[in-house]
Amino acid sequence: MITGDQEKVRKINRSLILNTLRLHAPISRAQVANLTGLTRGTVSNIVNTLLEDGLVFEDTLEDSKIGRPSILLRLRPDGGAVVGVEIGVNFISVLLTNFVAEALWETRVETSLSQSQTEIISEAEKLIDQALAVAKKNNLRPLGIGVGLPGLVNVRQGNLIVAPNLRWKNLPLRLIWNQRFHLPIYIDNEANLAALGEYYFGAARNVENFVALTSDIGLGGGIMIDGRLFRGGHGYGGEIGHIQRDPQGEQCGCGRIGCWETQVGPRAVLQRVKKEFQIHPDQSLLDACLGDLNNLTFEIVVQFASNGNLICRKAIEEVAFNLGVGIADLVNIFNPDLVVIGGAFILAKDIMQSIIEDAIFSNALQPATETLRIGFSERRTGACVLGAVAVVLDDILREMVIS
Repeated sequence: MITGDQEKVRKINRSLILNTLRLHAPISRAQVANLTGLTRGTVSNIVNTLLEDGLVFEDTLEDSKIGRPSILLRLRPDGGAVVGVEIGVNFISVLLTNFVAEALWETRVETSLSQSQTEIISEAEKLIDQALAVAKKNNLRPLGIGVGLPGLVNVRQGNLIVAPNLRWKNLPLRLIWNQRFHLPIYIDNEANLAALGEYYFGAARNVENFVALTSDIGLGGGIMIDGRLFRGGHGYGGEIGHIQRDPQGEQCGCGRIGCWETQVGPRAVLQRVKKEFQIHPDQSLLDACLGDLNNLTFEIVVQFASNGNLICRKAIEEVAFNLGVGIADLVNIFNPDLVVIGGAFILAKDIMQSIIEDAIFSNALQPATETLRIGFSERRTGACVLGAVAVVLDDILREMVIS
């Protein structure tokens, strides 16, 4: 009879082996034992179970040195399907992958703040139903649904506490979707999942200590420490966009005054352009907005800045400097090896990167910057929805949820 402690150890070892295969496959049992520190007998027993469960398969290759076949282990792509969901301020994105995170189906639909919470959740459910139908068609067992939301999330309970930019409060989404889909549901803040997406699939692949910043509306941050997301006691950690930088500044969507994101988010760029426009009108810019500055977008600002428009370029440069100064504080606190900047700011990389780097290296403590790298995400969009897939796989591969 297996005791509770023995079962816990077995699950830890199982997760350890699965994650080793994720990182190093194709790999032999002996190599798995060497990398994990487990005995060959333990590895063999667990691998046999994984083979029976359909999560791993053996690949026989000829060894050119001695003429013997080498039996190597890999994760099975058809070991299951994972659904990743991102509900943004003005869109829903859904991605279906197999067990090795290869995309099988994806879609993105635009939404509006005029839509109710119920309407948007219902739309997301329809898209998830479509993803699960594709999984069924491909004979793939659904393993779980990961969801990224732009707000404070109680990760333990799976509840959205508040999403200021969506104007949502107190949404028990895990409970709702557990009952709706009868699958494990993983709810987290979008910036946390973007960081996890960068760690698994993006610019921070297997970097153990880094900060990822996202910037589609305001500013969010995900922090990875020793290969683990820093979430705080209940999942509210990493809300770096709401550090107060200017007590006399502008009101933030959260209700407070002078949050950092009011100085450095894409919205801050638009506000600077509009304010300067009142002093120095620019007809070509107004024409690009169809005669109404309310139609101004970050994409338009970047385009004009790249073509030499001084109003737009100045706004981006000011925001880049403020972003760099704030990042310097994060560098002093967390001493990351990498800072990844994602979201809308990717569009302005050529203008912003050198300004951000100069501000960081001028304001952070020198020892903390000795090995620091500053990078931009490899994805304009999608880091969060990939992270939503990754959080399911991460739980399976490292958090002992397979029974």
